[in-house]
Amino acid sequence: MVRMSAEERRESVIRAAMAEFARGGYKGTSTEVIAKRVGVSQPYLFRLFPNKQAIFLAAADRCLQENIEVFRAAAEGLEGDDALRSMGAAYQDLISSDPDKLLLQMQMYVAVASAEAAGDREFGDSLRAGWQELWDTIHLAVGADANETTSFLAHGMLINVLVSLGFPPEHRLWSGLHDMAPCEAVSREP
Repeated sequence: MVRMSAEERRESVIRAAMAEFARGGYKGTSTEVIAKRVGVSQPYLFRLFPNKQAIFLAAADRCLQENIEVFRAAAEGLEGDDALRSMGAAYQDLISSDPDKLLLQMQMYVAVASAEAAGDREFGDSLRAGWQELWDTIHLAVGADANETTSFLAHGMLINVLVSLGFPPEHRLWSGLHDMAPCEAVSREP
């Protein structure tokens, strides 16, 4: 049996946390279920991360960074409308092939809003920084046009909401997004 290094275990925890937090949210996911999924004890989990918040933030940051990479790769060598179309198609592929990424994005917003309602603004700082990097990545790809960037992200958020709520692609609420509607492979099953 090959033993995993601490860094490999840490990576396993981040991957497991992404899946678990996507489904259960910050408050609804226990560190016990994450540890069990990875096959480690809770005390070992807390040797890798100081607390549940650190695990959540690592998972959320990874999700944002992977989304940023999808957009960067899709826009590479393109600009303007070509970049927008390519990034839109890449995002459709991402949420179709890995619906947990979409669910984790939505859970991030809930977790930050909940923490801030309780007076903890610091919790969301790293997520805001990651989201700003996402915005900047798209902004540069579309030629630094703030209106195009905003429109692209607004359409993306509408897609996120429609998919999260389970509206099928043929539903009338998708009518303004025909070219952006995700394929039916997006699954909301646990």
